[in-house]
Amino acid sequence: MNTHLQHQIHHWLQQDPDPSTRSQIQALVDNQDEAALAAMFSGRLAFGTAGLRGVVGPGPMAMNRLVIRQTTAGLGAYLLEHIIDAANRGVIIGYDGRHDSYAFAHDAASVLCAMGITVRLTSQVAATPLVAFGVKHFNAAAGIVVTASHNPPQYNGYKVYWENGAQIIPPHDSGIAAQIEHAATQAIPFMALSAAKDKLVWLNDDFYQAYRDAIRSASVLQQHANTQSVSLAYTAMHGVGADMAETVLKDAGFTHIYTVAAQREPDGDFPTVNFPNPEEKGAMDLVIAEAKKHQTMLACANDPDADRFAVAVKTADNDYKMLTGDQVGVLIGEYLLSHAPAHQRLVGTTIVSSSLLSKVAQSLEASCYTTLTGFKWLMNVGINKCQADNQFLFAYEEALGYTVGSTVWDKDGLSALVAFAQLCAQLAEKGQTVWDKLAQIYRQHGFHLNAQVSIALKPDTPNIGEHLRQHPPANIAGFAVKSRDDLNESLRTFSDGSTAVIDLPKSDVLIYCLENGARVIVRPSGTEPKIKCYYEVVEPMTASDTWLSAQQRAEQAMADFIQAHQASLPD
Repeated sequence: MNTHLQHQIHHWLQQDPDPSTRSQIQALVDNQDEAALAAMFSGRLAFGTAGLRGVVGPGPMAMNRLVIRQTTAGLGAYLLEHIIDAANRGVIIGYDGRHDSYAFAHDAASVLCAMGITVRLTSQVAATPLVAFGVKHFNAAAGIVVTASHNPPQYNGYKVYWENGAQIIPPHDSGIAAQIEHAATQAIPFMALSAAKDKLVWLNDDFYQAYRDAIRSASVLQQHANTQSVSLAYTAMHGVGADMAETVLKDAGFTHIYTVAAQREPDGDFPTVNFPNPEEKGAMDLVIAEAKKHQTMLACANDPDADRFAVAVKTADNDYKMLTGDQVGVLIGEYLLSHAPAHQRLVGTTIVSSSLLSKVAQSLEASCYTTLTGFKWLMNVGINKCQADNQFLFAYEEALGYTVGSTVWDKDGLSALVAFAQLCAQLAEKGQTVWDKLAQIYRQHGFHLNAQVSIALKPDTPNIGEHLRQHPPANIAGFAVKSRDDLNESLRTFSDGSTAVIDLPKSDVLIYCLENGARVIVRPSGTEPKIKCYYEVVEPMTASDTWLSAQQRAEQAMADFIQAHQASLPD
């Protein structure tokens, strides 16, 4: 075994506090499995704008107690250097119900307390939105939530909020990463929580009640239609959302709630779902079965850390059909805008989400901004765009993430659940269904259909992004390209050759808008031989159209569009 690898392993084993991961590494050393050890110590689990996310296991490439301690030491050093009074303002820490989350959160607290930084640590599991709320509520310097959200059971993660309550964005991600690299070469400060005394504040029930009260009193959630017409089945998907979800629904007047008992309590094994993500096939089966049993209007789900919201809605033939994230986003957005005061009409969405919300906002004389994918961008841009006469109202992305009002500067599946139930109550008062409302929006703005396709490339396929930049298409699928956005160049080029600057961070993304209202977004992968394409078609929905006829036409247009576009790409 080479000397450098031996040194790395020795340094690691000296610091690793976990007997389980230490023994796994020692077994490989004893068996002289140099290949496995070399892979295990080939780098570090990368810290980025999403913090850390990875499989739990030994060594610096996985999620484990030493990686958590090193990461926290790096974060603490960065906060002390960059945020005034960081030590006193402190860091709030919460965690989900995965097997290692408690230990990881307590380790993070011990490191920060040893560095002289005040820690507010939740006394039990907490939904991710509560931690984001807590950063603002306590005016903390930062927040940490230990969660792998909707990833499979073998994963865990470490998500960081900045002092503004939103997820970190550049340059903080790379700045923290550099401090982590340095911390990993040093002895890590550590203080048993039993000795932390004045540096440790336990967040007990009054903190959870503070979030509950904030949702109950939020101005955007004050619509009081008759709630008794709304019934719903709910699942927490073996996560941490159930107690708070049931509570905030009841606070808002919803009493016909039927929770899936088998999925109500936190369980890191996620025994009844293959993949604890409401978007995955089969994940909603139990809650839809519960809805059918009670004939409820809705079948609702949060993902395991309750920052996402999914819903299936009863159809005319007593079945249940999932709404897409885009459909939920436009429904909540339209509902909130129809009630919002004149000074609170700022909404946001991402480049790969439907363009429908921006059209609805324009028709209601509101402003809609568009960001790169991810709530880190939606929220940081939203915060920066807020003005006294144009305050933030709502933002969403198609992957089931929604922010309702400014109680939480991140996606929040709990307040989204309340908002959706309230819009259903209002529709029911008017004798309408969710399907009626969507059809009304589609008749006004066109039937919007969105699809996403990943294309695997052959090893010898030329660089697609480079090819498209050198040979920009004048038309796609027989329709003229009206404009072409190149986010690498921050430039929009129109068909007449004129240009405009795009105010988005540089990213390897190309967007083509066509004369028929369709759009395709091409994202070449920098790390894999594939590209991702996001398609949108818009079909006019006439007075004589039924939902089905408009949908069938849109689906045919989408199939033709995808086929023609992919045929135009280089082999």
